Amino acid sequence: MSDTQSAPVAPGSPRWVVGLVIGLAGLLYAYAVWNAVAHLINMARTGLTGTGWITLLFGVVFPVIVFVFAFLIGRRRRVGELALSLLAGLGIVAVFWMSLIALSLTLPSA
Repeated sequence: MSDTQSAPVAPGSPRWVVGLVIGLAGLLYAYAVWNAVAHLINMARTGLTGTGWITLLFGVVFPVIVFVFAFLIGRRRRVGELALSLLAGLGIVAVFWMSLIALSLTLPSA
């Protein structure tokens, strides 16, 4: 097998730039996971129902799922397109996070 067949991105993209884009996006997604864990701990102090636990745990897992999906979409494309797919995924995570915060504020015992 040649190296071009197993390359994760288009041949014209330098690997260090791809690594930089993935690393920076990974940090932003990790920040979303960290906020979701902190929010889960904060809400657990006040008491949660079963639905609340499921919803807030999904809020922790959701950024990871979106990151993997966005990476799989952009992995064989140029570095700019990879960055755009990761940025679009981050926008989806942000919209989901705002919905989760609104639900938490509306139903404090969710």
